[in-house]
Amino acid sequence: MDLTEALVTLVERTEPDPGPDPDTRELTEDDYEQAADEILRVHRPDALWVFAYGSLIWNPEFEFMEQRRAVAHGWHRSFCLKLTRWRGTRALPALMLALDRGGTCIGIAYKIAGDDIRKSLVDLARRELDAIPATNVPRWINISTAEGPLKALAFIALPNGRAYAGRLPLNEVAAVLARAAGHWGSSARYAFNTISSLEKSGIRDRNLWKLQKLVAAEIRQSVENSTRRLTE
Repeated sequence: MDLTEALVTLVERTEPDPGPDPDTRELTEDDYEQAADEILRVHRPDALWVFAYGSLIWNPEFEFMEQRRAVAHGWHRSFCLKLTRWRGTRALPALMLALDRGGTCIGIAYKIAGDDIRKSLVDLARRELDAIPATNVPRWINISTAEGPLKALAFIALPNGRAYAGRLPLNEVAAVLARAAGHWGSSARYAFNTISSLEKSGIRDRNLWKLQKLVAAEIRQSVENSTRRLTE
């Protein structure tokens, strides 16, 4: 990979948490409970499978009994979520991955450990839902695996959501990822962890592979410009 740990370290930083935007609010425990109930109203599985395409691959934060390489047809991973906290600020919003409509996405399906599916869904909602109204929302999707088809829970982007950034050119995405940071750290770190984890799992997303090269170039150029200003 062109984007390396050393390059990410050059731009790694944290910023104060600005809190939710004025026209949103943070979720309460009741909201998480209601989200889990709504998911189960749509479909009540015998076992809970979750489709991971981004940070759930390198930081699942749940125990799982089984994992399978999986394909989601009709979806692709995209940096289409604009966030003004976590790994960005209101002055310099971040871009985060979500599933967007169209194409094909190769990821990992996890079978969540434990019999309390509702509790697992509450925990997932607490991890993935960051504000009301939400743009990154849970949906049951059909996925394919070598062992057969599955219905899995995934988090997808609403095209009419307030945080939906649309399909941006890769060079614009790279410029954001090389610069944005929030109280969880830098967007470059998020991109590095995600793309390197996909690579370790044997998954090479063509667009993300191009993107990591562009992010690396943006960081190098930024460092060169800073060095030049200091020596002038």
